[in-house]
Amino acid sequence: MIIFTDDQGYHDVSYYGTQDLKTPNIDALRADGMRFDFFYTNSPVCAPTRASLMTGRYPDRVGVPGLIRFKPEDNWGFLDPSAVLLPAKLKDAGYHTAHIGKWNLGLTSPNLPNQKGFDLFHGWLEDMMEDYVDKRRNGFNYMRLNELEIDPSGHATDLFSQWAVNYIESREDEENPFFLYLAYNAPHFPVQPPKEYLDRVKARDPNLPDRRANLIALIEHMDDGIGQVIKTLKETGQYENTLVIFTSDNGGHLPDMANNGDLRDGKQSMYEGGLRVPMVAVWPGKIKAGSTSSQVNTTMDVYPTLVELTGLDQRDDMDGRSFMNTLLGNESPESRELYFVRREGGVRYGGKAYHALRKGDWKLLQNSPYQPLELYNLKDDPREQHDLAKEQPEKVQELNRLLMKHIQAGGQVPWQRPKEK
Repeated sequence: MIIFTDDQGYHDVSYYGTQDLKTPNIDALRADGMRFDFFYTNSPVCAPTRASLMTGRYPDRVGVPGLIRFKPEDNWGFLDPSAVLLPAKLKDAGYHTAHIGKWNLGLTSPNLPNQKGFDLFHGWLEDMMEDYVDKRRNGFNYMRLNELEIDPSGHATDLFSQWAVNYIESREDEENPFFLYLAYNAPHFPVQPPKEYLDRVKARDPNLPDRRANLIALIEHMDDGIGQVIKTLKETGQYENTLVIFTSDNGGHLPDMANNGDLRDGKQSMYEGGLRVPMVAVWPGKIKAGSTSSQVNTTMDVYPTLVELTGLDQRDDMDGRSFMNTLLGNESPESRELYFVRREGGVRYGGKAYHALRKGDWKLLQNSPYQPLELYNLKDDPREQHDLAKEQPEKVQELNRLLMKHIQAGGQVPWQRPKEK
């Protein structure tokens, strides 16, 4: 089971000692499993990262370098219809597959969830909701039960939690294993917690800025939902034999006062605050409770890890690698280069892409298409305060050669829907 949150900051979990926020249910997962301190998303925004999660590939190699949106003039991705998504692969091992919550990988055929391997889709097709209760985007309703438009009442977080509970209960007596992908819209803006949660946060700390109080309340509301889901796993006797992965799609959104710890910047940024996220993996009896990993892993590594768990053969086109050995306590120090991409429109980006590449302790990045390349040594400078590009031009050239190869590979895949013939 994957629990995937939206824009949750690196330290917007209380298991890191964050004092103004309480996430007891996420903390309980951390206590039962392994915390990853260097877990990266494949992009600083949602759709590309979700493409990597579902395909095990770099996002531009499956046609999603940027956000998939309803408006053609503001759309920057089209999921390659030939991509084999994780649920389709797991069905080869007999898994029943369900997606509850946010999809954001296609609004129409051939890239609807049920067409990509999910037996059940109960959630939201688009990217963000303009209101967690009204649940609309650009005036349209994107809530679906499979391919049927639905309009349920209530806060989206409560709906997704309850639907996940219902699904887990439905699998209690089934012989086939299940794969559940639970993707919350929370805590993505608009930051809209239920009133009782906001009142509780403000009563606990009246001096909190309103923006921070609202974000904390939205996260704590979601944490309660996660608690209900995990409680149901336990009550149905399925917790002990379920691998649960909890993480976020990108760094926290700083205008909403997200907490990314000491990392620089946040969502949309190629600095660490935009790419590093909280991550916990739990598998009772397999993963050592309370353990910690400093291995560098990414969202695209989840796919090959789950494939290895099920005993299926790995696909030859995977960019990600399995971290199953790490989960089982045999961490490997093997390093590799990692590539990050995002394409976006508007005045700030102009439809262009910007990138980062990490190899070992070195990180090369361009934080917008119009800025120069920057170079950091993350071991010596984890907060990315000292740009070494001018001091180390040979290192810049070395990493930029690798970066360009990744850009060229991504350029082989269309990221707009082909015209109808």
